[in-house]
Amino acid sequence: MRNFDLSPLFRSTIGFDRMFDLLDQAVDVEAKTGYPPYDIEKTGEDSYRLTMAVAGFKPEELSVVCEGMTLTVTGERQKPAGESYFYRGIAGRSFKRTFELAEYIKVAGAQLENGLLSVELKREVPEAMKPRTVPVTSVGATGKAMPLSAVA
Repeated sequence: MRNFDLSPLFRSTIGFDRMFDLLDQAVDVEAKTGYPPYDIEKTGEDSYRLTMAVAGFKPEELSVVCEGMTLTVTGERQKPAGESYFYRGIAGRSFKRTFELAEYIKVAGAQLENGLLSVELKREVPEAMKPRTVPVTSVGATGKAMPLSAVA
């Protein structure tokens, strides 16, 4: 296990508490179980797909919840009465996986197909947060602001 001392960073940063918490959580991931396996892929400039292998689960046994900046995928498998196996190699145990989302990431949808749960994610930056061009003006001899092209 690795221990990181982040205290020197606390002295020179303001408002990065959440990032440091995420770093601590990332170190703890090694200790967590790897079930169910998953992939995260970038499908476009502002879109992503989380794919989880959930063989044996029905759509009604799966839950995808986005609360704040946390995505939680839960699977609760209901066992029918009288279910009996000689050998069980397909893991059908219940699970709960959480993922920390970046700002402005929204869940666009989820679907289950061939034992794979696909969760579509999209970055939607508000219009107020997008970069905008500000025109540069110059003050002319009259003391009034004029567009820079009119001065030249």
